[in-house]
Amino acid sequence: MKFKKVMATALVAAMTASLLAGCSGQDSAETSGTEAAAGGEEGGVVELTFYNADGQEDPWTDPVALAITEATGVKLKTDYPVSSDDQKIALMIAEQNFPDMIFAKGDASSLIEAGALIDMTDLIEEYGPNIKKLYGDEFDKLKYSADDPSIYQLSSYAVGGSTYKSSGNAQIQWAAIKENNYEQIKTLEQFEQVIKDYLAAHPTNEDGLSNIGLSLSTSDWHWMITMGNPAGYIAEAAPDNGQWIIDENYNAIYKFRSEKVKEYFRWLNRMYNEGILDPEFATQTHEDYIAKIASGRVVALTDTDWDYQDGEKVLKADGKMDKTYAPLAITMDESQKSAVLMYQGLTTGYGVGITTSCKDPVAAIKFLDYLCSDEGQVLINWGIEGVNYEIDENGHRYRTQEEIEYSQNDKDYSKKTGVGFHAYPFPVYGNGVLDSTGSTYTTTSKETVMNEYNEEEKAACEEWGVDLLVDTFPQADEFEVPPYSAVWAYTKPAEFDEIANKLDEIAWSSLITCVIGTEDEFDANYDAMLQELEDTGMADAEAMLTDIIKEKVAAAES
Repeated sequence: MKFKKVMATALVAAMTASLLAGCSGQDSAETSGTEAAAGGEEGGVVELTFYNADGQEDPWTDPVALAITEATGVKLKTDYPVSSDDQKIALMIAEQNFPDMIFAKGDASSLIEAGALIDMTDLIEEYGPNIKKLYGDEFDKLKYSADDPSIYQLSSYAVGGSTYKSSGNAQIQWAAIKENNYEQIKTLEQFEQVIKDYLAAHPTNEDGLSNIGLSLSTSDWHWMITMGNPAGYIAEAAPDNGQWIIDENYNAIYKFRSEKVKEYFRWLNRMYNEGILDPEFATQTHEDYIAKIASGRVVALTDTDWDYQDGEKVLKADGKMDKTYAPLAITMDESQKSAVLMYQGLTTGYGVGITTSCKDPVAAIKFLDYLCSDEGQVLINWGIEGVNYEIDENGHRYRTQEEIEYSQNDKDYSKKTGVGFHAYPFPVYGNGVLDSTGSTYTTTSKETVMNEYNEEEKAACEEWGVDLLVDTFPQADEFEVPPYSAVWAYTKPAEFDEIANKLDEIAWSSLITCVIGTEDEFDANYDAMLQELEDTGMADAEAMLTDIIKEKVAAAES
């Protein structure tokens, strides 16, 4: 292990040469793109500044970063937010002082309105064969609108692929699944009954503390993740469009005025009054919430894995695998089909753009094109051949068990090796997509997910007769891919954001009031919220977002 860490940097030059030599077997478009990128400015290295709104410190010294520079002649000097209320993008616009490239996350619309991002269409046409190849049939979704078909950003989300693992739209401890004889939970009613049965049999944990049926984190923005999002997923069986339900005619509806969503909150209200929902859910901090999960006391969640994983890591470290969580794809009733695995198409609106201040737009687009090439995708996802991965007798990439354990057990693995560290927010293929060798572009495949299952997950798969836990969910091919992408990521005008932010503030506090009130008070509390939402401009926001969605559909179809 130590040998690998020491040798990684020393081997970069040699491995990079091997990578470059290996590109001779790729198609002509990709090879020409790589050759065009190499060399930089007069054979030297061009340093491009890059602001990553979702990033962290990146000295650009890890082996993968150095290999990227060797291949492209470009190195990045990265800036990033230092706090959650960072106002750097607003300051950039005020001073008209921008980095060469930028990932603005949800602030891209401000940059576009300020004229700070260039239209990359012509650059891609001339220098971006691999960009066009990666996006394929979804390339036109990168266009901003029908009226302005400019390409201001390359999407920061995966193109195509399969979902081999998912935390679903709700979770329940494996201990409860086993006590229910592995009966699959498909509806909210079944979810409730299994929680209640388990609590009746196990009112306290091994330390004598009361077990909690269901807990939420709602003291800050996490309310959207644990309370707001599940309402749409479960009540409407809707895909992830943030706070919005989109109907078959592309009309946007603020989801909390949906009758089905209202009934979901009526259920939460009843769970609260029956003592199933954590009585502290509205006042506890997120740290409190995670600590309860880590204690093994919380039987069920309506969350997503990246949000609760810190608590689950403690359970795993303590060997309490039965207190970790089984993923569920539940709906309000059996007539609905959960959209957990639905592919919503290419997510646009969050992406990397080139600014009008860029010192060398050609070098920037060539850099991005290299990252989209097969060679670049392998490098950022797998790392250095002979160091981070090997090639088997069939020409397929694989990682040694030692490397897999290194990646799983060292929290700084990505920073040290560069493997995966430079993938987001740049363009990538999705899990399971194959390159010309028949290898997956990413290190995640059906086989790797199965190999990583713990004993509880393996036992469940055997009981259910499936290879993967997600095989029990409605599959992606059961849904049509919509002509619009995930609405939460779209760039939207400031006028819309101002109203939407007010709507969310109202919904946040009002929904908590609805849940913690008596059952007799529920309808009056919910109606009062809807009236306040109407008075704040809910209908105007719905109309604006509907227009945006229809413009996106028109742009992609033009």
